[in-house]
Amino acid sequence: MRSRSNSGVRLDFYQRIVNKTILKHQNAVTGLISATEQNSHSWVRDNVYSIMCVWGLALAYRKMADMDEDRAKAYELEKSVVKLMRGLLMSMMKQVDKLERFKHTQSRRDALHAKYSSKTGDTVVGDRDWGHLQIDATSLFILMLAQMTASGLQIIFTLDEVDFVQNLVFYIEAAYRTPDYGIWERGDKTNHGFPELNASSIGMAKAALESINELDLFGARGGPQSVIYTLADEAQQCQAILQSVLPRESNSKEVDAGLLSIISFPAFAVNNEELIEHTKQTILDKLEGKYGCCRFLRDGYKTCKEDPNRLHYEPWELKVFENIECEWPLFFAYLIIDGAFYGNETQVNKYRDRLDDIMIRGEDGIVRVPELYSVPSDKVEEEYKNPRSQKRQPLGMLPHKWGQSLFILGRLLTEGFLSPGELDPLSRHLISGPKPDLIVQVVILAEDSTIQEKLAENGLKVETIAETSPIHAYPARVLSHMYSLLGKNRKMGLSGRPSSEVGLLATSKLYRFRDEIYAFFPQALDQHSFYLALDTDFMLDMFRTDVGYLHDNWQMVGRPTMVIPITHRLLDHYLSLPTSLLAMMKKLQAGYLYGSRIELGKLSDFVSTSCITKLTFLDKSSEETQELFEYLETLSTKSLGSRRLAPIMSEEEKLGTHRFQRSNSIKGIVKRTRSIQVEPGQILGMLRNRSRHSSSSSADPISPVTGPLPIGVTKSEDIPCGFTPHLLSSSFDEGSSLKHVQSDLTWHLDQYDGISCTELVEVLKESENLQEQADIIHYLYTTKGPKWDTHFGGHAGCTVKDLLTELYDKAGHLKQWWLVRHTAGMLKKRVEDLAKATTDIVVRQKQLSVGLPPEPREKIITAPLPPDELEKLIASACGEDTSIAMLTQELLIYLAMFVKTEPKLFTEMLRIRVGLIIQVMVTELARTFKCSGDDASEHLLNLSPFEVKTLLHHILSGKEFGVARVADHYVIQTDEVQRVNRVKKEIQKVVTSQTLLPTQDTDEDNDRCGLWLRRRRIDGALNRVPVGFYPQVWKVLERCPGLSIEGQTLPSSLTKEMTDGEFKFALQVEMVMNRIPEPEYRQLMVEAVMVLTLVAQHDNCLANMNWVIPVEKIVRDANEAFIVDQATYHGDATQCCATLQNMAKPNPLKCEGARGICQHFYDSAPSGRYGTMTYLFRSVASNLNFKSSDGENLDCSVS
Repeated sequence: MRSRSNSGVRLDFYQRIVNKTILKHQNAVTGLISATEQNSHSWVRDNVYSIMCVWGLALAYRKMADMDEDRAKAYELEKSVVKLMRGLLMSMMKQVDKLERFKHTQSRRDALHAKYSSKTGDTVVGDRDWGHLQIDATSLFILMLAQMTASGLQIIFTLDEVDFVQNLVFYIEAAYRTPDYGIWERGDKTNHGFPELNASSIGMAKAALESINELDLFGARGGPQSVIYTLADEAQQCQAILQSVLPRESNSKEVDAGLLSIISFPAFAVNNEELIEHTKQTILDKLEGKYGCCRFLRDGYKTCKEDPNRLHYEPWELKVFENIECEWPLFFAYLIIDGAFYGNETQVNKYRDRLDDIMIRGEDGIVRVPELYSVPSDKVEEEYKNPRSQKRQPLGMLPHKWGQSLFILGRLLTEGFLSPGELDPLSRHLISGPKPDLIVQVVILAEDSTIQEKLAENGLKVETIAETSPIHAYPARVLSHMYSLLGKNRKMGLSGRPSSEVGLLATSKLYRFRDEIYAFFPQALDQHSFYLALDTDFMLDMFRTDVGYLHDNWQMVGRPTMVIPITHRLLDHYLSLPTSLLAMMKKLQAGYLYGSRIELGKLSDFVSTSCITKLTFLDKSSEETQELFEYLETLSTKSLGSRRLAPIMSEEEKLGTHRFQRSNSIKGIVKRTRSIQVEPGQILGMLRNRSRHSSSSSADPISPVTGPLPIGVTKSEDIPCGFTPHLLSSSFDEGSSLKHVQSDLTWHLDQYDGISCTELVEVLKESENLQEQADIIHYLYTTKGPKWDTHFGGHAGCTVKDLLTELYDKAGHLKQWWLVRHTAGMLKKRVEDLAKATTDIVVRQKQLSVGLPPEPREKIITAPLPPDELEKLIASACGEDTSIAMLTQELLIYLAMFVKTEPKLFTEMLRIRVGLIIQVMVTELARTFKCSGDDASEHLLNLSPFEVKTLLHHILSGKEFGVARVADHYVIQTDEVQRVNRVKKEIQKVVTSQTLLPTQDTDEDNDRCGLWLRRRRIDGALNRVPVGFYPQVWKVLERCPGLSIEGQTLPSSLTKEMTDGEFKFALQVEMVMNRIPEPEYRQLMVEAVMVLTLVAQHDNCLANMNWVIPVEKIVRDANEAFIVDQATYHGDATQCCATLQNMAKPNPLKCEGARGICQHFYDSAPSGRYGTMTYLFRSVASNLNFKSSDGENLDCSVS
């Protein structure tokens, strides 16, 4: 008999370890591995990790086999792996009804169970008795199913099982927006059962989605029916979240050692090498110890201070666990495998030696990995004083099968029995490697021959949509309909893909079905859904963003292909192609667009170079396939994007002719639905300073108040005398700088008694004025309802909703955005990506609010919401003002775009308050145009979507800007552009008159007036705070019992509940600060708190901080000191608050500053001798009663 080789002997040694520690616990019937011999529960996650070493050992035997006996052992081990994976699959398939429900609800009650009985495969606890929603566990199962199938194992046997796995993919698709209980089954670390968004779950889901995409589950023996499909956009969403969150794990865990599983083996989910290294280093710096790594900071599990009689912790007791957290050897095994994959021998040797030192050898000679090491109760005090100095004792399971399995895998890798490519047959470990430069292919299609001829006149030869045959081009909703058939299985009651959204990555591929090729337009270009697609400039800006997104995020084989339709909707009033569109075409022909390489061509030219996916799943059911073809047939008979203009309208709008003889009493009813206006003090406070520098009250040349008004926009004088445009709600806070009012619809309608609706319909037939038509249709809608038959033209069947739809179409054609928004709101239109946009913001650890402060009027969004619920929330916050509701939806879309493309704009912003952003927009327009708040509101609503997006970007970026009117639209200009324009005007004056006017420096002075007030108002509205603000507040609370902010207290007990880096702590601070409705006052409070943090750092404990410090008193005292200095040195405030008569009053408010603070104090720079920080430091020194060592008072001098 031939003797065994050294490698064979060594493998036999590891087989003995596997049999003694892992397979010994595998049930012979179900194949599941029990937790212990006494506990028959089988956790999904632990089972998958435990069987990994068996799979790895089978691969090693298959590779190193030199005898039949080795091949037999490989086969035996492989079948053990298959049996366990199928055991988990069978247990999950018993819960197919829960899987189907969860796809639509994402409810914890409908989650697949996290553990099953190893004896029967059935559930062992109730739906509510455990934190079952653990997306990382299900994702790990899918990931390893893909890896094992790719290695040659056949785990899936039937097409029904294929459909179930496909639906498991749908189960984890929403991981990036679904809070779960995470890798440690606890959710929030207090273990009160509150799920969180966990980076480890999101990363594992991303890896699973990418790994199983287009994988044949039957392996080499499979066919088109056994292939699994995923949408690349779902995985990319996960990547974007990881990019913004790491190294943070969740709201309550600032870092977690479990992240090692997603930045390295087995997930390899992160593309960015720098982020991988940063996350790993953060874990080692904060969690590494002698015996392993802590799971996370203040982890009380199995510490001697933990109460064994309850699972949860009280928030205050988390501080007790600091520095005595248990250390898990498991993570040394992760680091060994990580080093082996990336060839880091130093790391491998370091952690292999350290792991060998802490493993426990049994009487049978087998080394075992303990679950954890804990500080003994008699050494806790010493450990508190000197962390990681005491000898620890092993506790928990021995062996810890999860850690034991990774230990064996690490040994197989480091001893050369396995290569990284064999343990990772899908090559996920290469995901962070360099990528070749990408070319984005762009295809321009004309809607018909008319558009084709117009493009040809400008030097661009393109095909029409009909000419692309045999390649078919359709809107994105067609692709969504196709994917809705994926995974359907009537036998098991599975309905297929639940989401109707398809992202840009999906529509940038070509698809093959029955030897025909299909291309799809991006979903954002679908003009049947929302009015954003009606704005050419916005769509071009969206196109630029999309090209950059594809360039940065494309990971698939083949090039991305964007198909862009040019429709009649994009033509201007003169039925010509817009100049901005033609300019974009020229850039595309040049081959580059903002740094991205572009290739312009025909669809047929790009077939060989594009990424093509076969839609083989569409052939599963002949009925559904027939239904699909009928659906495509109906689309092909319609003209893409072309709509008939309302016949009730005239081709020309006659603004000078008003036909309100019979409908005069309802004139302006649309405008009276507006729910916001700016307080006069907000505008006058800034303009008053400016007026002192102006020699006359000459009109602003670009002011729309003095210039021609947009079509259909009326001046405030058009409102009948004595009518109050706004009804103040009972919850109005007089301190608020913006009035948000809920229209009392019944009150409005009472004044219109006696008006004949039939007569109004007759007036509507003759009306040629857009404003008049809008007022009449609005009145009919609110009084009769959308389904009322108007018998328009003498024919039945024309409802109010039909007229409203025609009005919406007409307004869109004429680009009357105020009316587009108003009618869109009445038609209850919704951005298809609204819920997705909100999710994009929230999952990046930002909160949203809609409506205006204070709560409950302001609605807070802290977690992803379904589209219907989100729409109701916005409607509730905006009341009857449908225009503001539509504008709110727009802003959410723009914010989501910016948070993905320019995340730095949101640095140190935790809550984005859309209502206050609208307030700032109105205020800025009122300031720029020197007009009333009502007129500024109208101007805001008449800005195009692109102009609103540009205005929002300038506000977020902190740039100084202005608004100018050019021809029939507004242009948002930066401060530099406006200065250049003023210089040009001055030069022109000099050339014309040969004299230099003495007002040359006036504009420069005007620019400075109100600068810091505006800056504070904008920063306050955006909730922007200085870098490192929240950890510094945490340190202040360590020194004092609490901070009082306008009646709300931040107690020092928060430092016992949370660490300084926890997101939860930052949210607590924000919750208190957000009770202040005035943004400029809020920002002064932030500055005052910053002064306190500086004092706490540098006062050498001289400050008296043994009391709850009232921050508002510090601000008020600083304001009083400012007013005294202004009176002494005859500053600007002598014209308002610093006069003798006002200083004698207890609360001078002549300048109308928020909360009794002088407008000039708000408008002071932070630095300088008379800056706000100087006065705040003086106030802090006074309130905290600084003392020197000999008891003398100290002077505070800050310059």
